[in-house]
Amino acid sequence: MVSTGRECASNVIANVNKVIVGKDEQLQLLMVALLTGGHVLLEDVPGTGKTKTARALAKSLNLDFKRVQFTIDLLPSDITGINYYDRAQEKFVFRQGPIFTNILLADEINRATARTQSSLLECMEEKQVTVDGVTNELDKPFLVIATQNPIESQGTFPLPEAQLDRFLMMISMDYPTHDESVEILKRYDKEDPLSSLQSVITKEDLLNMQTEAKNIKVADSLLDYAAKIVEATRASKDVRIGASPRALLAFVAAAKALAYINGREYCVPDDFKRLAPAVLAHRLSIHASGSFKEDGSYMSQHDIAKKIVEGILNEVACPTEDFSF
Repeated sequence: MVSTGRECASNVIANVNKVIVGKDEQLQLLMVALLTGGHVLLEDVPGTGKTKTARALAKSLNLDFKRVQFTIDLLPSDITGINYYDRAQEKFVFRQGPIFTNILLADEINRATARTQSSLLECMEEKQVTVDGVTNELDKPFLVIATQNPIESQGTFPLPEAQLDRFLMMISMDYPTHDESVEILKRYDKEDPLSSLQSVITKEDLLNMQTEAKNIKVADSLLDYAAKIVEATRASKDVRIGASPRALLAFVAAAKALAYINGREYCVPDDFKRLAPAVLAHRLSIHASGSFKEDGSYMSQHDIAKKIVEGILNEVACPTEDFSF
């Protein structure tokens, strides 16, 4: 079953690659998020393919996709839905908001007020929406892909720690290389390949993969290793608030999903090493602020947090025994 899951994940990534050029690493992390039921925060400049990636992923999985442009005047009810009075039926009727979907793209999430951002908290954590005291379950699978622009601060509202902690990981799309830029020009010369993209697996296939990924085995020594990494973030002198128990649970679940995608029935230390910066860095509240380096490049708080996590990985002793079962 694990080998089948790896084939399905590979098929999805190959299919999205018909639209998106040179983003295998990011796509694999998105598959990890899908398999764990987690959410992803994409921080990058406009035009790097965030929206197109989300659309291509949804089409590849035959999932419902909706996009919300977050602005300062966006209200919580614009996302969750609202009860309105239907004169024909002479009663109040609930009109679902865009949150009722499988993949929601929350574009420029930090442009909305904290009140509107908080409307996603229940949806992301409990996969449900409560309006006027009535709770509505969201369809499975459910994934929020949120974006924010790292270089623009005017008219934005930083995401609070409680919101950041609900994102499984934070990743960057990055600029393409020269060769990738040329390939993009060739691929989009006559038409957008997204328009003809077909699904390669069904929603039921994905739900089965989620169940199988949860059954991946993790040795006790690796559970100890993961816990020590998370605990080290709390002890670091550079960190004001370290990773939470929710972060630890997400860390292990993501490692299981990565092992599953790679065709293994068990986790290895490299699964945790590879995922640690993406899963833990954005959850840290650090003392330092963003700054410019000597070469003129800008190093954001998230970049600094990733360096801290990488330093912790070098310090925490890695188990070396056989992890197969």
